[in-house]
Amino acid sequence: MAIQLTGMAGGKVDLPPEGFQAFRGAFSGALLVPGDEGYEDTRRIWNGMIDRRPGLIARCAGTADVAQAVRLARRHGLLVSVRGGGHNIAGLAVCEGGLMIDLSTMRGVWVDPGARLARAQAGCTLGDLDRETQAHGLATVLGFVSATGIAGLTVGGGFGYLTRRHGWTCDNVVSMEVVTADGEIRQVSAGSHADLFWALRGGGGNFGIVTSFEYRLFPVGPEILGGALAWRGEDARQVLEAYRAVSAAAPRELTCVAALRTAPPAPWLPKEQHGKPVALIFVCHTGSIEEGEALLAPLRRTGSPIADTVTRRPYTQMQSLLDATQPKGRRYYWKSHYLPGISPELIEIGVAHLGRMVSPHSAFFLFHLAGALNELPADHSPAGNRDAAYVLNIASAWERPEDDAGNIRWARDCFEASRPCSTGGAYVNFLTEEEGADRIEAAYGRSTLDQLAAIKRAYDPDDLFRHTKRISV
Repeated sequence: MAIQLTGMAGGKVDLPPEGFQAFRGAFSGALLVPGDEGYEDTRRIWNGMIDRRPGLIARCAGTADVAQAVRLARRHGLLVSVRGGGHNIAGLAVCEGGLMIDLSTMRGVWVDPGARLARAQAGCTLGDLDRETQAHGLATVLGFVSATGIAGLTVGGGFGYLTRRHGWTCDNVVSMEVVTADGEIRQVSAGSHADLFWALRGGGGNFGIVTSFEYRLFPVGPEILGGALAWRGEDARQVLEAYRAVSAAAPRELTCVAALRTAPPAPWLPKEQHGKPVALIFVCHTGSIEEGEALLAPLRRTGSPIADTVTRRPYTQMQSLLDATQPKGRRYYWKSHYLPGISPELIEIGVAHLGRMVSPHSAFFLFHLAGALNELPADHSPAGNRDAAYVLNIASAWERPEDDAGNIRWARDCFEASRPCSTGGAYVNFLTEEEGADRIEAAYGRSTLDQLAAIKRAYDPDDLFRHTKRISV
């Protein structure tokens, strides 16, 4: 019996039994169709709002499997999506009725401590890579939630606690192994397929499937000064003003993340504050412990903190500190802006929208970025936005589908109110499913988009990799 899948043009494609059997014979990993054990768990990703059902999931054991899957898709004109960590807010990993190429079992990491390099397969999470590099007291620039996949993070730019010191995640990629739309396996770097290497450092997954990344590493940890400080919601304005002052003057070893939200039932927060508004500052200092303590003194003197967990701790622990706030399966909707700074107007907007939050799981986040990324030329990589000093992430999160409208409205209202405070740029990894061409242009700019479109035409003229935040062909 033929397997029926969705084609690139949206119609149905019958994959004949002989074609499927030939593919199965050349494929080392598992092939899953609806009803198979493991199918439901694989198609369900981090954002519970995404509920699509691929017609076939190819769980790749290695790069050769990825190439076989791409050739199958090309031969039969199949709609393709690519799953790495499955943590993208827009749910790009999952296509409806087509072929999902699943990299999530490809999680090998190899560290060369002498050269300060690490090669990691594309199914790795941030936690996988941090664990192996920290065994040598090294790290690269990754994000804030350890379950995030390295692949989507990197090809979309990527930022984290080390960004102020070392730039975007993609700025620290040395080489990649890529399966292009013709099914060929290419090694790309500044000296080989330099155009493709440039495009994949922030331009998204439009150009090929990266199967492994080689990252530059830096001495970090294994212990740092990190943790969180908390205040009652009524102190939010004073806390954000202190955050602005401390972060603006901070050396690059110090990165602070501010958050306004409802207090979760966390054991480190006073029970009487659970379920009430709080202001939080998450702190990571990767310099000397003594210098970090001195830098944090002004924050600790701000108002009356109700909790202080900032202490000497493993860097890997710091990297997972926010994990509990983003469990798999919750419903998520985000809006975001790049910011040139923290203005008084933005502080007032944050305080006002803290009082209007619909869900106890939602948050108003400010991530500090300013530093190394601002020193590179605007066209160093498509990630661009090198005028940014902060990212505002308006992160709505809730449990029930019937609450979708109110939570989405809160995020959109906060986004529109804060638009005048932004640089006009956008972080492509934070774009939700419905955000289209105008936000893509905000993420890249017209000149960069034109360059990316030319590279897209060279490597994927038939737009096989279209289930992404799309670059025009």
